[in-house]
Amino acid sequence: GEKQFCIVSIPRVPRGSNNQVTDMTQLALVIDLNVCVGCHACVTSCKEWNTSGSAGFMSDDRPYGEDPTGTFFNRVQTFECGEFPNTETVHFPKSCLHCEDPPCVPVCPTGASYKRAEDGIVLVDYDLCIGCKYCSWACPYGMREIDEHQKVMKKCTLCVDRIYDMSLDEERRKPACVLACPTSARLFGDVHDPESAVSIAIRENGGYALMPEWGTRPANHYLPRRKTRMKIHEDELVRADNPLKKEGKQPKPKITDPSLDDVTSW
Repeated sequence: GEKQFCIVSIPRVPRGSNNQVTDMTQLALVIDLNVCVGCHACVTSCKEWNTSGSAGFMSDDRPYGEDPTGTFFNRVQTFECGEFPNTETVHFPKSCLHCEDPPCVPVCPTGASYKRAEDGIVLVDYDLCIGCKYCSWACPYGMREIDEHQKVMKKCTLCVDRIYDMSLDEERRKPACVLACPTSARLFGDVHDPESAVSIAIRENGGYALMPEWGTRPANHYLPRRKTRMKIHEDELVRADNPLKKEGKQPKPKITDPSLDDVTSW
C-alpha cells in the first residue's frame, strides 16, 4: 500500500567539469527574505500536498511528544540578528536548491539521485535508493532527509507531479509552497529565461545564491533583506503600565435601565 515515486525513463544530466548545461530550462524558487514572516504556511502546504502525492508519504513521529521528528521537504529556520536593543528576526526558508552542478548526483552508487535534462529538477528514484545517505553527506546545504520508515532519501521535488498536471488551471500549476505563501515571498520559474519573473527579481533586487563558494551553482536564489533604520527611544525600552488598570472597572447599568432592544428600531 505505500505509494512509490519512480521516474526512470527521463534522460539524466551527468555531472562533471565539461558538461555544464546552460541552455536548458532550469526551474527554481526565488525567496524574498524581506517579506517572509516565518508563518510556516509553505512547510505545512508542502507536507499536505506531498504526503498524499507521488512523492509521499512524509512521516510524522511523536508530533506532540518529547522528541518529535518526521520528514520535511521544506523547513523555515529563524534567527535573531544584532545586539539588544538593535535586533531583528530573520526567517530563512530552506529546501533543495536544485543545483546546476549537484554534488548529490555523482556520489549515489545506484544512480537513484539524478538531474532531469528538460527542466533541471533534481530528483530521487525511490526504487533505486538504498538509503546509504551518501547524497546527504555530499549536500553542503543539508537539504536531504532519510525517511526512517521507508529507508529512502527524500527531498523537495518542486512539486513535479503538480506543475505538469494539465488537469489544473495554469495559475495553479505551481509548487504548493508558492501558492500558499500569504506574502508572495516565494516565486517560481525558469532562472535561465532572462525575461521570467524570477530572473527579473534576481537581477533587479540583488538576488544571490546560497554558499556559492562550494561551486554547486544553486538554482534557487534569495532576495536579501533591506536594512531599515529604526530609532529606539529610551522610554520605549520600559514596559508601560496597562491602561486598562488605570481606567478601572466600567459602571454596570441598572436592571431597570432600558436595553438596546428597547431603544433601537431594528
